[in-house]
Amino acid sequence: MKKVLFLPLFRMQSGHHQVAEALMDLLKKHTNGVILKKVDLLSYTNNSLEKMITTGYLKWIRYAPETYNLAYKNLFYANSKKERPFKWCQHIFLKKMEQLIDEENPDLIVCTHGFPSQLLSQLKLKGKCSVPIINVYTDFFINNVWGSKGIDFHFIPSQELKEKLISENQIPKHSIMVTGIPVHEEITKNASGLKNTNRPKVLISGGNSGLGGILNLAGELKKSTNFDYFVLCGNNKKLFDEIKTWDLAHIKPLPYISSRSEMNELYEEVDVIVSKPGGVTISEALRKRLPIFVHSMLPGQEEINLQYLKDNNLVFEINRKLSFEKQMLNILKDHKKMDQWDKSIETYQKEMEWENPEEMVGIMKSILNLKQANKPSYLTNQSKVIYS
Repeated sequence: MKKVLFLPLFRMQSGHHQVAEALMDLLKKHTNGVILKKVDLLSYTNNSLEKMITTGYLKWIRYAPETYNLAYKNLFYANSKKERPFKWCQHIFLKKMEQLIDEENPDLIVCTHGFPSQLLSQLKLKGKCSVPIINVYTDFFINNVWGSKGIDFHFIPSQELKEKLISENQIPKHSIMVTGIPVHEEITKNASGLKNTNRPKVLISGGNSGLGGILNLAGELKKSTNFDYFVLCGNNKKLFDEIKTWDLAHIKPLPYISSRSEMNELYEEVDVIVSKPGGVTISEALRKRLPIFVHSMLPGQEEINLQYLKDNNLVFEINRKLSFEKQMLNILKDHKKMDQWDKSIETYQKEMEWENPEEMVGIMKSILNLKQANKPSYLTNQSKVIYS
């Protein structure tokens, strides 16, 4: 029986886990006789270490976002010629990664975080790992934590990043698939256009932890006469309880939603989303063709995501010094801006070479079936060629 090992990082729910789970559910639905397992290398190495790093990370971005942002850009998004981050402790994790591979004996490894990918890249180059590896990127950029040499396949968010991998990392073109950031297949595609033209419904998403400065909008939300709001509070019970006390018919707080079909129904009901620029949430909104307004962001990767999204006219950034609602209304009523946004969405979606979930499953199934072949094979599907 074949086994696929998925490697996010940390135990807390994040885009790395959501992408892994989306692909696991796809494989579960479209294959038979495949064992699927998800492992966090930090917890596997030491539970206390994982808890300490997670707690430290959350406190850092909450209490000192500027220093986190600076550290992230210098350590993880710096010139590729600089020394790789985590080099001082890599020997420990390399040993643990070898141990994990020996224990699990997978036929395919899927990395949804850069750190496991970097370790596996090193093991591949040292001849200590022969398992096929796929990098699945969960942001709209690639930081320098990710491994590239020795990685067999890359599921890439955009054509821009594909060209970058080819030119800067000398990755063979046939091993790169532009898939977008994978989202669960239960998040179905939508046609654009407001459903509730008189009083649009707005989904405010602060991410799984309910972060994102939602309470900064409290005064304006309470007085709203133009929109109805659904506020996703994630696991932030304090935020949920606070909004409940407002007792306002046009504002409904929602707890963490784990069901993707339920999330899809919510997307179907709303006309607009206000979100942080996290890779998965934005990708789901793009798939649903919902106008996206960014009001706040976490430091580091979300700031870099936002720059890409703005450069490609995929989101509207809210000026926090001006009226939140007036800005949304002005943009939604501006036919020129909305037409430009619609064309940008169309351009983005046309870049996707392998967006169909079943095509991504087909790639993984091909790798599993042909792993033992002595020579590379080329499979053609709908005039697309993949290296397996």
